Amino acid sequence: MEAVSRGRLTSVLLVDDEASVLSFLHKGLKSRFGMIERVQNTAAADALLARSHFDLIILGIRLPDRSGVEWVTQLREQDCTTPVIFMTADADLETAIAAVRAGVSDIILKPFRLEQMQTAVERCLERRRIQTENYVLHRQVDQFFDNEGIIGNCDAVKSLCAVIKRIAPMPSTVLIQGESGTGKELAARAIHQYSRRGGSFVPLNCGSMNAELLESELFGHAKGAFTGAVKAREGLFSYADGGTLFLDEIGEMPLAMQTRLLRVLEERSVRPVGGNREIPVDVRIITATNRDLLEEVENGNFREDLFYRLNVLSIRMPSLRERLDDVPDLVKHFVTTLSQELGIDPPRIGEEEILRLCQYDWPGNIRELRNVIERSLLLNYPPSQCLASGHVGAPTDEQPPDTDDDLSLETVERRHILRVLDMHGGNKSAAARVLGVSRKTIERKCQAWEESGAMLARPG
Repeated sequence: MEAVSRGRLTSVLLVDDEASVLSFLHKGLKSRFGMIERVQNTAAADALLARSHFDLIILGIRLPDRSGVEWVTQLREQDCTTPVIFMTADADLETAIAAVRAGVSDIILKPFRLEQMQTAVERCLERRRIQTENYVLHRQVDQFFDNEGIIGNCDAVKSLCAVIKRIAPMPSTVLIQGESGTGKELAARAIHQYSRRGGSFVPLNCGSMNAELLESELFGHAKGAFTGAVKAREGLFSYADGGTLFLDEIGEMPLAMQTRLLRVLEERSVRPVGGNREIPVDVRIITATNRDLLEEVENGNFREDLFYRLNVLSIRMPSLRERLDDVPDLVKHFVTTLSQELGIDPPRIGEEEILRLCQYDWPGNIRELRNVIERSLLLNYPPSQCLASGHVGAPTDEQPPDTDDDLSLETVERRHILRVLDMHGGNKSAAARVLGVSRKTIERKCQAWEESGAMLARPG
């Protein structure tokens, strides 16, 4: 089941008066979940809920001490939002209506096969996962794009917020431009959030795959379309139907794929690889790039007609050096959130330290600032001593020289490439452009260093 294949341990409470049903479910689900408790009445279930949290409740409607509908109704009145799956031998409409009113997620008719229950559990947990992600996303978006939030109080960000909120309800395509690490995907998510489109927000990095894989990823494929296509698969356009498809690094999309994308934008339909029919889609397209697309058009690397089709509405993300007044608030935000993630007490960052951070150029923008704060927390160093593209100095006022006995060409090359990668937040495409080599060269070298353990010897 997908819900637990991602490594997430899920706790389940089983409630039914039939011991055989409880045994059947426990045996069928115990290998898939971290904790399963089983009881035969609601009183015992209440006792367990008072001591432990459960991610899911599976129970029968007819129980010896009270009905399952009454019990779940009481749980909802007590603000318990745990998803519930009902099991019942009664298939009448009145029972179904009562269950829905009580706030259940699914109803399974007895007798049932284990596969039916597994499918119901997967649907239930996936629904909860989406609800949780939407809540977190809403908090993140409001936090970053609310002018009164802790992040983004300078005039450039206030202007950006106003533009995003104004264009979000419109169906037009949006092109987000800006340097790496400035928050282009977060801006795209904010546009989707404020658009109130009912579908999903689906992101894709166009620079992370070749043309053939990108085509299948976007449009899907029919069974037997190519070697290994043992079954049909929907593409991201289908998953984003009714919502937003965010295409990051659009400037790196191969020309052949640009032609297909233009056709989709004009016809509002997609044809899976190897398929013979068009599938209509209602998708808003948001793209992002750190390249100058007009220059790419002039150089013949990007279709002019696609550029104007994508550039109906345009947003430019300011670099961090253009909004240094926001550094103190950003530092406070990252210290708080990363400390919580790492399970440590947030340290106090003094004014002199903040001043040093405000005097830095931040070539990697907000992503670099976040990385610096995380390194600072992990190593217990002042943030300013974690600057210089990953260079970590001793926790004193004096920085050690960036040299040692190993000055071989291979070591110097590795250190320089890793520094540039850190400078661009790990973006291999951006680092490759700065270094004047191909992305594949960067990937090949990083893979070789990882296999040899040389990646552990970071620059500095």
